[in-house]
Amino acid sequence: MRRKVVAGNWKMNKTNEEGIETIKELRNLVGEYKNVDIVIGAPSIMLADLAKVSAGSNVKIAAQNMYPKDSGAFTGEISPVMLKSIGIEYVILGHSERREYFHESDEFINQKVKSALAHGLTPILCIGEKLEERETGKTLEVNSKQIKGGMAGLSVEEAKKVIVAYEPVWAIGTGKTATPEMAQATHKEIRKVIEDMFGLEVSNGTIIQYGGSMNAANAAELMAQPDIDGGLVGGASLDAKVFEVIIKAGN
Repeated sequence: MRRKVVAGNWKMNKTNEEGIETIKELRNLVGEYKNVDIVIGAPSIMLADLAKVSAGSNVKIAAQNMYPKDSGAFTGEISPVMLKSIGIEYVILGHSERREYFHESDEFINQKVKSALAHGLTPILCIGEKLEERETGKTLEVNSKQIKGGMAGLSVEEAKKVIVAYEPVWAIGTGKTATPEMAQATHKEIRKVIEDMFGLEVSNGTIIQYGGSMNAANAAELMAQPDIDGGLVGGASLDAKVFEVIIKAGN
């Protein structure tokens, strides 16, 4: 039985002080939830402080990105070694905004996935199609390419440790959401791609989150679908009380 993983992605929001206060509030709200894994993806400037504030709780902290090298002359970047040293457990990789605005390729994202795994970090690998790609019937083609690219060269054991987040780009921050039936159908297709790559055991065990404008109103219905194993939540994760409702739906 796959566990639900409900992750918040704060993106470029909150000051350090605001982040600390939100984690404190969230800890108090979700402390009793034992059947769901709770993750917050925060800006890098606050990761060390949030890791301290969340220590000992069921709220885990994720980086929103990382560079695939251990160290070196890569000004402005953060390494997996640095993330591990402050107690970070997860890292969001291949987010549509990284692909779109920073032109990250499947090959580069694959390097990050491999590096994260090599350092004991759990990668949340984001995939998803744009509106025009969905409207022209290319959803499976796009998602398949991104999965195959992002997970290329992984062993079966490595593949078991990857969380996939399906984010229809047309539904991020737009208020548009795939219907539960649409989302389920796509998640099922994604699971089949993983099965073709790594076998049925890996496919059945892979956590596939939904990440297209999940909110307090639609979370329960989306997560009730058989192949939707939680969510990667944007704007609705910025408010601890709103996010708690979504976490409760996953619990």
